[in-house]
Amino acid sequence: MELKRISQAALPAALAKAERYRLLNEPVEAESICRDVLAVEPKNQTALTTLLLALTDQFHAGSTSAVREAEAVLAAIDGEYHKVYYAGIVRERWALALLKAGDPGHQARAWLDDAMRHYETAEKRAEPGNDDAILRWNSCARIIERDGLHLHAEPDAIDAGDAAPRR
Repeated sequence: MELKRISQAALPAALAKAERYRLLNEPVEAESICRDVLAVEPKNQTALTTLLLALTDQFHAGSTSAVREAEAVLAAIDGEYHKVYYAGIVRERWALALLKAGDPGHQARAWLDDAMRHYETAEKRAEPGNDDAILRWNSCARIIERDGLHLHAEPDAIDAGDAAPRR
């Protein structure tokens, strides 16, 4: 079945709908709308970041391909700050999916550590007054503390292509 194409004039309203669907916890709808926008305007940064977030909203530990798909979208995002910041988001949300699925903390901790490294890099590249990376770093630190993951720390490196720590 061939998908119908939306008009250029419809893009702002479509992007607003995509954000609304994300906020209503309907990431599949948001993803679909973002893909419609990107079919018209492939480099639309709002559509790319909303798509990336909608994909991470759908993370569950049984689907490692979701991380690879999010990483593919991340590659199209412009700007060094945004690339590093959203790479941290991907890793943080994958760690949360692992924890939700019952990971005892080993893999999740490695992903959180990697997210925090990305947030530290993003913090250095942020515009004055943009403390988003600090807020995310603190969130990861609180997850580690709350879930006792400091007891499970492993020095694994992350390979997003495998969606699992490398040894």
